[in-house]
Amino acid sequence: MDSLGPHCVLEPSATPLPLPRAASEPAFRYSYEGRSYTLDDYMQRQRATVLLVLKDGEIVSERSNYDRTPAHRHLSNSMAKTIVALAVGKALEEKRIRSLDDTAADYEPRLAGTVYGRTKILHLLRMASGARFVEDYSGSDDLARFSRIAQRNGTAAAAAEIRQMASEPGSTFNYASAETQMLGLVLRAATGESLCAYVGSRIWQPMGAQSRATWLTNPADGIEMSSGYFNATAHDYARLGLLMARDGLAGERSVVPRDWLLQMTDPAMQPEAFRPGRMQNKGSTSLGYGFQTWILPGSTRRFALLGVHGQAIYVDPALKLVVVHLAVARDASGDASGTHMAAERNALLRGIVGTYGRW
Repeated sequence: MDSLGPHCVLEPSATPLPLPRAASEPAFRYSYEGRSYTLDDYMQRQRATVLLVLKDGEIVSERSNYDRTPAHRHLSNSMAKTIVALAVGKALEEKRIRSLDDTAADYEPRLAGTVYGRTKILHLLRMASGARFVEDYSGSDDLARFSRIAQRNGTAAAAAEIRQMASEPGSTFNYASAETQMLGLVLRAATGESLCAYVGSRIWQPMGAQSRATWLTNPADGIEMSSGYFNATAHDYARLGLLMARDGLAGERSVVPRDWLLQMTDPAMQPEAFRPGRMQNKGSTSLGYGFQTWILPGSTRRFALLGVHGQAIYVDPALKLVVVHLAVARDASGDASGTHMAAERNALLRGIVGTYGRW
């Protein structure tokens, strides 16, 4: 992706975190539509590029399709949103951001007078500004309109085009990539650094990334397109998941405060309307949402970084289990081809978790 347009670079760590390979691979199996399958079956059945399972900091399984290698970078799509939330937590720890109750315009004056400018950082983190915003990847939705204006006039200018309210701020989840773009503007203004520079020095290098990553930038203003467009290797996505599985620790070093990770991912710390089983999202109540991170149902805390067309990093802190799934699904939800990637991927995850514990 970074060969197609402008981007900035996050350099790797001088001391990458080792990801040793386990001595043996468990016999992972999963059940789907009344039949039992293996990981190899899954890779044949679905348009997955990489499937990597990390347990206790070791690679216990790794598969790839389409001649992908560990050196290849992969587009994150909306998994990048969680990286933005980690950066907000770091800026809060460093007192660059004073309070989550501050508004976006308190940091970025160009947002003054707009709906997003009046929105608290807390509500932007939860996708709960209350603004009317449709994101259905149809090419004619509000996301497409916002993106066209941003690429012509800049990200801050596009914010002025979102004018209508649909709900009380903080009350209702409504997935809107524009809200992550606002968080990116807040971070740049609060830290005085680009996202690449800030995330690189505070998160990417301290967590022990082995390879350089890139973030595509808006050609109109040079600002990172923070709602997606982050590119990294599968192994470094696994390291990111491991950082979150260890509640912000890389070795003995605290990279992101544990309390912040819990605020991002613990269902008990979210308002009831944002918890799994209660949150309304496009006709489903299965998932919950924390700070730019999806919260999974189940018997213990589990969460996921998700991106359209099949990108996912699943994290189970209790099991110290991370599953990286990268793909080229035919449409945003992965179902247009008739192979129903999203449903089979969920069955696969349950099978992997079931090898080590209870869902």
